[in-house]
Amino acid sequence: MANAPTHDPRSQADREKRWVASTSLAAAVLLTGTKLGVGLQTNSLGILSEAAHSALDLVAAAVTLWAVRVSGRPADREHTYGHGKVENLSALFETLLLLVTCVWIIHEAVGRLFFRAELHVDANVWAFLVMILSIVVDISRSRALKKAAIKYSSQALEADALHFSTDVWSSSVVLLGLCGVSIGRRFDMPWLVHADAVAALGVAAIVVWVSLKLGKKSVDDLLDGVPQGLHDRVAAAARAVPGVENIVRLRLRRSGPEYFADVTLTVGRGAAFERAHEIANEVEVALHAVLPNADVVVHVEPTVAADEDVTTKIRLLAARHGLGAHGIRIYEKDRKRWLELHLEVSDSLLLDEAHTQASAFERELRKNLPGITRIVTHIEPTGDDAATVQGQPVGQSRVRKAIDDFLAEQPLPIKPHDIRVQLVDGELAVSFHCTLEPATAITEAHELTVHLEEYLRAHVPGLGRVVIHVEPKK
Repeated sequence: MANAPTHDPRSQADREKRWVASTSLAAAVLLTGTKLGVGLQTNSLGILSEAAHSALDLVAAAVTLWAVRVSGRPADREHTYGHGKVENLSALFETLLLLVTCVWIIHEAVGRLFFRAELHVDANVWAFLVMILSIVVDISRSRALKKAAIKYSSQALEADALHFSTDVWSSSVVLLGLCGVSIGRRFDMPWLVHADAVAALGVAAIVVWVSLKLGKKSVDDLLDGVPQGLHDRVAAAARAVPGVENIVRLRLRRSGPEYFADVTLTVGRGAAFERAHEIANEVEVALHAVLPNADVVVHVEPTVAADEDVTTKIRLLAARHGLGAHGIRIYEKDRKRWLELHLEVSDSLLLDEAHTQASAFERELRKNLPGITRIVTHIEPTGDDAATVQGQPVGQSRVRKAIDDFLAEQPLPIKPHDIRVQLVDGELAVSFHCTLEPATAITEAHELTVHLEEYLRAHVPGLGRVVIHVEPKK
């Protein structure tokens, strides 16, 4: 069974935008021709100014149609953010066209008001009809353009809608001017004859005001400006995602109807890669709630989490050295703390190599945990939960005797020293160092310590935790 055809929302949006722009272009052609013909017949500056205004609307509509066609093209190697800025450029160009129109209208209006004694305006029925037609068409097109502009966030269509909506107001002003001329001639009120020129100045004032607003918005978009408060709303949405420690950088830009968001944030360095990726996805979803259909890129950086504990810090430092850490215990007594842990290294290393690696880890550990006065590491590939306990130092004679008995029964190249014994929860916790030949394989060294630990457990009653640190003989 064949799959049902899929519809690309972007293609559908481009088609609808082109259709609206095309119908607006046709409307501009109709209005420009009609206004120009009636304006020349009646000698009405108001209608002629409207004809000029509509002519520029015609150019603007053509530019809008071109802009929506180009902006719909996909991104390429030369335009990696797409072609959406074309819409912003077209909106700025239309603003300049409107301002040029205003200069001409003001010039002609001032000339008729102050420098031309003879002025004849024929306010006939055709003049009124063409302005009424213009208002009806302008209302229809401005609504259609505005609806499409809002639906697809198109600044080019918004600019075109602004053109037609200003035409509604300006045509209404001209219509009032024609009424003034007609009333002035009928009731012998000469000053009303100038109402047409005054109406033209009103048109210019409206167009200048709207053009400046549109121009500012276009320039802001071209300079990657964003609406006030948007940056804070997007940052707040990202910070609200569980696991996000801080927002390092947030950049927003708009290209035509689309927004682009680049976010650099920090998560706890103890988070697994999968969890960091999940947080990035959750941030992307949160940003889409504020900026629908935005192109979001999230970069995650590690940081020290506010709630990071000592155990996590130790494991992360070990991982930085390519080691694994488990069985972490911290003993506290008389405001002093010492640390015992099991350290995992590659089983292909010699003892000398493994000890060098462990020593480098211990040096960095002391820098990061200055409160630790003593560190004992045992190299073995086993894991255990970490805990911080209170210990009570006790005599080491029983443990020392058991070690000596073991070496007497099984002569091995082991030299134990620095024996420490703690009483923890009713059990003896033992840690000590052993020296071996540097060329001893780490697997052999571990096997020797396992035998020694088994012997101690069999001959020392109440023995709990045993940590044996092996190091090469110097």
